[in-house]
Amino acid sequence: MHVLAILLICLGILASALADTEEPACKLKELIKTDERAQRNGYPTESHFVTTSDGYILNLYRIPNSQNVEYRNVNRPAILLQHGLFSNSDCWLSGGPGNALAYLLADAGFDVWLGNARGNIYSRNNTVISLKNPKFWRFDWHEIGTIDLPTMIDYILDKTGEEKIHYAGHSQGTTAYFVMMSERKEYNDKIKSAHMLAPCAFFEHATSAVFKILRPLVGKPGGMWNQVLGNMEFLPLNRFINRLSDTACGLEPSMQFLCKDMWLLFAGDGYKNTNLTALQELLETHPGGASSNQGIHYVQLSGHNAGRFCQMDYGEKKNNKLYGQPTPPEYNLENIMAPTYLYSSNNDGLCNPKDVDTLASKAIHLAGHYHVPDPTFNHLDFIVAKHMREMVNDPVIENILKHENSL
Repeated sequence: MHVLAILLICLGILASALADTEEPACKLKELIKTDERAQRNGYPTESHFVTTSDGYILNLYRIPNSQNVEYRNVNRPAILLQHGLFSNSDCWLSGGPGNALAYLLADAGFDVWLGNARGNIYSRNNTVISLKNPKFWRFDWHEIGTIDLPTMIDYILDKTGEEKIHYAGHSQGTTAYFVMMSERKEYNDKIKSAHMLAPCAFFEHATSAVFKILRPLVGKPGGMWNQVLGNMEFLPLNRFINRLSDTACGLEPSMQFLCKDMWLLFAGDGYKNTNLTALQELLETHPGGASSNQGIHYVQLSGHNAGRFCQMDYGEKKNNKLYGQPTPPEYNLENIMAPTYLYSSNNDGLCNPKDVDTLASKAIHLAGHYHVPDPTFNHLDFIVAKHMREMVNDPVIENILKHENSL
């Protein structure tokens, strides 16, 4: 396991190093951004930038209306979609019109906003700190939840003139939402409804091999690897990773077995559900980069802090200094009062059904918990499955409409 862990870490570090080099061999072809992707499918788009209180410049994309002329001159309720770890706003477009959640919401009469967390390919600037400074990467999903999401929500409310918006998140997009609601309770009053796809908070029963591989190295605070790997960019988009992904997971891959192995390693069995066309489109801008701290924090919750949903653990000495207590404080899920729905699957290797049940037992004010009926549906199928519209997106929109009387 230690050998596999070191190989995985070396791959991430190599990708980061290649992303920083100026050698032509490592440059990507011109990036097709989220707004351009939507425009190619006939949807009008806007690109917005908002600056957080600690200087990160976040890129928000907007689909203000759709090809459906019936809704173009009608007040359209706003919804924010937030991506998962190593992802970006493009994930909500994979699968195309008639299938992807962003397009379905636009066609249903919503003003769709697509968020990008600090550090991914669309949010790589700070007004004070250089991208190459380790301090730029000194954050994890706690800051995304307590700073980035509130900043984006306030910006959307200001631009639209609405008092509340809808929210949907996948994976880390759910974790950040739980953090926001736990730490900044006032945002309950700004959410009409919230929809958690593959909800992630507890990892005691996670079966993903990624946790098993990395837990011996960074599962406990204070170790050498925590020091070496902290505060750095991990798995950014670059030609090396892009080529490897395309070779393994393209439409006619020469190394398809490797893609299946990576799928099993990360998300859980169920690769047969994958829409390869949607996956190919996703791989053009994925992985989208993140801070290594985001992954370390998750691994801690599967190891040293298994069974707890808490802030980053730095060891007793630093915890006492930062938190005033020897262990990191837990997020209070009872603070979630806005109508919040969970959408989980039985074959999720990262967010195990038992852990989702723990989450549901602690978030006592949930509006509902939907179980995907397909027993093979895994963590990434919420974004790239062939039947994700029927399995997930239609139920999401149905629940949203329960809280929207203006349509």
